[in-house]
Amino acid sequence: MGGVVSGAASAALLLADGRFPAGGHAHSGGVEVAAAQGRVVDVATLEAFLRGRLATSGTVDASLAAAACARASAGAAAPWAELVAEADARQPSPALRAASHTQGRQLLRVARRAWPCPVLDAVAALGGAVPLPVVLGAAAAAAGMTPAATAAVAAHQAVVGPASAAVRLLGLDPLSVAATVAGLGADIDAVARRAADSALGPLAALPCASAPLLDIGAEVHASWEVRLFAS
Repeated sequence: MGGVVSGAASAALLLADGRFPAGGHAHSGGVEVAAAQGRVVDVATLEAFLRGRLATSGTVDASLAAAACARASAGAAAPWAELVAEADARQPSPALRAASHTQGRQLLRVARRAWPCPVLDAVAALGGAVPLPVVLGAAAAAAGMTPAATAAVAAHQAVVGPASAAVRLLGLDPLSVAATVAGLGADIDAVARRAADSALGPLAALPCASAPLLDIGAEVHASWEVRLFAS
């Protein structure tokens, strides 16, 4: 594919890094409202939250990102509008859709600087309402990553972002939280493998696991006048 750069392993590490300037640090992944409602109060309840998030929205995002990467890497024009529609259909919460689009815009902006590529230009031509996992898949393809590596990054982000937010919100021991995330490694790998396996199938057949508490919590969170995180 024209315009693809080398260094795919480095790109995967960069995309998975919370310091990458794509705006992920401003989002709690639902932990802020879960903490306020008493559902996440310590490391044990955080682990349960992370497992649930990984199995639902994390699985969906990893599959969408892997599918976008696979199609962008195939050499033909990717069905971006269809990918966007499938991603939005899997996100019933307007607040979470808006947050995903915001993060998608931020990631696209930095990705086009880091890995200039016609693929990213095609995504930018869609306008600003492109969900984060679709942009992640396009950025990963532009950086030369495989769908499997892309799924791993998405699954990793589904856990690490909320875990980091919980440390800041609740003052949890960062060593214990890091150990908890490390303990989820096998589950993250399993989600990534299943996502990569589904990437070449029909888009409509991609996973569509739901997380009603995350959706409801996002709408509650969006109504707050004062909050630490954007979502």
